[in-house]
Amino acid sequence: MTGPEDSTPGLSPWWRHATILVMIAGFSVLSVITVLTYTNAPPIPGRVTDTSGTVLFDRQAILRGQEVFLKRGLMEHGTLWGHGAYLGPDYSAEYLHRLAEICIDAGGPDSAGGAGRALKENRYDPATDTLVFTPCEAASLETQHREWAAYFGGAVAAPGLPAAYIDRPADLRDLTIYFAWAAWATVANRPGKDYSYTNNWPYEPLVENRPTSSTYLWSALSLITLLGGIGAILFLFGKFNFLGWGGEKSPAHYHDNALAGWTMTASQWATGKFFAVVALLFLLQSLAGGALAHYRVEPGAFYGLDLASVLPYNLLRTWHLQLAIFWIATAWVGGGLFLAPLVGRAEPKGQKFGVDALFLALVVVVLGSLIGEWLGIDDRLGDLWFWLGHQGSEYLDLGRLWQVLLAAGLVLWLALMFRALRPAMTTPGRSELASLFLYAAVAIPVFYLPALFYGPHTNFAVIDNWRFWIIHLWVEGFFELFATVLVATMFHQMGLVSVLTATRVIYLDAILYLGAGIVGTGHHWYFTGQGTLNMGLAASFSAMEVVPLTLLTLDAWDFVRIKDRPCADCGGRFAAGQIWAIYFLMAVGFWNFVGAGVFGFLINLPIVSYFEVGTLLTSNHGHTAMFGVFGMLALAVLVFCLRATQSDAVWKDTVRYVRVGFWGLNVGLALMAVSDLFPAGVLQLWDSLTHGYWHARRLTFLTSGTFHLLEWIRMFADAVFLILGVVPILIATLRSLARRDAAHASEQA
Repeated sequence: MTGPEDSTPGLSPWWRHATILVMIAGFSVLSVITVLTYTNAPPIPGRVTDTSGTVLFDRQAILRGQEVFLKRGLMEHGTLWGHGAYLGPDYSAEYLHRLAEICIDAGGPDSAGGAGRALKENRYDPATDTLVFTPCEAASLETQHREWAAYFGGAVAAPGLPAAYIDRPADLRDLTIYFAWAAWATVANRPGKDYSYTNNWPYEPLVENRPTSSTYLWSALSLITLLGGIGAILFLFGKFNFLGWGGEKSPAHYHDNALAGWTMTASQWATGKFFAVVALLFLLQSLAGGALAHYRVEPGAFYGLDLASVLPYNLLRTWHLQLAIFWIATAWVGGGLFLAPLVGRAEPKGQKFGVDALFLALVVVVLGSLIGEWLGIDDRLGDLWFWLGHQGSEYLDLGRLWQVLLAAGLVLWLALMFRALRPAMTTPGRSELASLFLYAAVAIPVFYLPALFYGPHTNFAVIDNWRFWIIHLWVEGFFELFATVLVATMFHQMGLVSVLTATRVIYLDAILYLGAGIVGTGHHWYFTGQGTLNMGLAASFSAMEVVPLTLLTLDAWDFVRIKDRPCADCGGRFAAGQIWAIYFLMAVGFWNFVGAGVFGFLINLPIVSYFEVGTLLTSNHGHTAMFGVFGMLALAVLVFCLRATQSDAVWKDTVRYVRVGFWGLNVGLALMAVSDLFPAGVLQLWDSLTHGYWHARRLTFLTSGTFHLLEWIRMFADAVFLILGVVPILIATLRSLARRDAAHASEQA
């Protein structure tokens, strides 16, 4: 295969230096914020007493309650401090509201406005490690114990859960105590401050919980950083017109089949089973998502069936999120293994054996974790629940053993990538791109390690800190960077861009994404036990995350120009080759701007996040950004690799399914957003502003009025996404793997 790499001039070393400096600065700030989390987190008192000194409960009871909360997967049913799932209530907000009602009903000095003032007073004494509850707080504990026991353990099932889901009285008692502690942290003022440990979240007028001055201030100031960032980057793009995928304007030589002239290696053929798993897991994840959506319109039934007794909401949501990560990561792992020998121009000895071993490890982790999560939330694993079952942290639900095995599998993948890329890393003209490919791959296992930095008894504020190191940094940061490297490598192998352009785009994306995204991680921590330092930094930097996303509109036009670029040598055009991989990448540009940029910016402002966190606006951002960006990227890699293994004749029989799937997925996702997720999210936000956060999260609101009607309407969008999107992609994948180019297949048999 021909290409321009050997005659391409080198790139300025300042691109590399700038990337390193951005990472050092970003992680220095984020590390400081993380260290402060341990001191800013709401204290877990050694004992809690009433005003007479009688011990109501102790630290161990709170920690046992957290165990119940995590082990039974309740974060995948409702939320705590605004984070989690959307069918159940926010447990901290609901407990706080009932506490206010009970205190007001009790009368006396705690009634009406006095309830807020009394609850705002922080009665925790660090010298004695003792928290004193007021009489109404003590009374509320007893009353709410009965109410939560009926909710989780009664004959009438909680929405989406089996009847008597938690049946041990001691567990129910400890769980209520945990909610009491979490609610206390939302209302009691920090020592020496006039706001609570959660910056006065949630909005609860009965106890005078309202947005702080910092919430308003940093929401306004963040707009300045946004406008300044956009202005600066547009100036640079105007001055240096070689930035972006357009790069050098001279057309490159390419072939319709990206691997023309290349003999497929045994390890490349072996990656086919990874893509079969991708398509199957994608189908299962989408089916789970459809069932979850139906739970919100009929919480007690699934077309008359008692689905909750077999597949409760919290289990399905766990699987929905885990399967999304699994199939997307599998696509990128398979894509990396497919491209690495092509970049290295050689097949290392024993590479196929390593690929097969990695596949078996993947199957063990996927099946083991899914089964373990099912057994864990059903309380069948005893003391091994944290290691084998359900850890209880949204997105990081898989047991610790499966996390360790996943990390080990990623290390094996990294070793395979290094073996295949090593020849190119020592070849002048190709070493820079190959090295970046490896470095981006290294970041995947390295930045998964924070998932191992906490345990079941760690303060929830600290758990949530490390959790978003994974969700934001690992998924939205270094997954994004690795995806950029994959795209750059695919374009270069097609002959569409030079090494210089590909390398420069990788560095540019790294600087832009990580420059704002590392510190911007803190926008998830506005109201989870962090101080105002995090709010100021996170609001400013997360606003600037929109800057690189805005530039993706330019990427989309670059993709259009690239796909229509004529070949200088043969005059041919690209349309007959990898056109559908390009279309999926164009979709990535669109959804990155809309889902991550527009919808993400909307909820990242502190004042908006204060009222909407844990509502459908969060889900709207999650769907359009998670699938719209990372899912579409994964499918672009899948389509590229499938096309590369087929002759033109075979591909012509397959491409029609890819075409239908592409439009079905994009139209279905758009319909989800415009028919339900966005308008229903706005309705929920309005209700939160009007009545309080607790009201917008209650089942009575979710199953009534226009909000409920929109949830029903969404069924059409889900059907389009599943039937016209997911199913054709599955068919295309299985047909491709069953009918790969016979000549090449026989050579590798």
